[in-house]
Amino acid sequence: MSAITAKPRALSVAIPTWNGGERFGELLTALERQDVEGGFQLVVVDSGSSDGTVERARAAGALVHSIPQSEFNHGRTRNVAIGLSSGEVVCLLTQDAVPMDAHYLRALAAAYEDERVDGAYARQFPQPDCDPILAERLRRWSASREEPVLQHLAIGDPEAARARFDELQPLERLMACAFDNVASSVRRSSWERHPFPEARFGEDVSWGREVLLAGGAIQFVPDARVEHSHPISIKREFKRLYCDHHNLYRLFGVRTVPTWKHVREGWGPQTAFYAELLDSQAGLSEAEKKRWKRYAKWYALAEATAQFLGARSHWKVNESAFWRWFDGKVRRGV
Repeated sequence: MSAITAKPRALSVAIPTWNGGERFGELLTALERQDVEGGFQLVVVDSGSSDGTVERARAAGALVHSIPQSEFNHGRTRNVAIGLSSGEVVCLLTQDAVPMDAHYLRALAAAYEDERVDGAYARQFPQPDCDPILAERLRRWSASREEPVLQHLAIGDPEAARARFDELQPLERLMACAFDNVASSVRRSSWERHPFPEARFGEDVSWGREVLLAGGAIQFVPDARVEHSHPISIKREFKRLYCDHHNLYRLFGVRTVPTWKHVREGWGPQTAFYAELLDSQAGLSEAEKKRWKRYAKWYALAEATAQFLGARSHWKVNESAFWRWFDGKVRRGV
């Protein structure tokens, strides 16, 4: 019997979709098998799918709400989905993040037994066929840690939280406020005080920062596990990193690549790092290693350039029409 229902439940799951394909079907199957007593409510907000995603969701028993694709916004659309849901705890997933066992939702919801917790997020694993370079990057992200972490600045004391935040170095601020809507959850009462910002990108870390500065807390839950990765693409990664580092500078003051000189001087060492990484991959043939090393050379350049330009975009877009055009071009479709 499926655990999914469109009816009100104490636990809800909210998923924004657009042409989710077969991967979304795998996600629905994993959700149907969740061992949640009494089941959970599934809310899907679809932005114009034409591949059967809506029909799959309805057949699985979800409450489906449709919006025009032009209205999609990472923060606003998630707020719509949560607003349609009933749960005191609402779990958020992307359409391609598949729970790895039947205990996923129960493990994530258990974080709220601690009344201090405003939000919680899960551990992510790359898919088995994930590209080796991307798999390494995912392993470095905070959502791949093995131990649970309660993230806070000063629980219940916004003034002290702000003072602590200001004391931290930029990357320390980022790690303190990490939150990832690939596989996350929020307490409804916390979301009512702090809805997601209307953001085209990075609504999750923006929310994490706001909640912690208000004296709240976020729990990382490694026992809640999802499988999630995308095929690597230099163009896709450039756009994602550009937008990511635009946000990271705005929110935390992070500038990982501050000058063109750092782009040039870091290109060779980063290429060498990826070459060593590929040499250590026992599952790759020599021909595959050579192919990925050629790719890694240009990926390393795009990676550094995107981080450099993304952080600079805050003031450069005010300096010229070209920069405004370039910024809009890169952001389109992210």
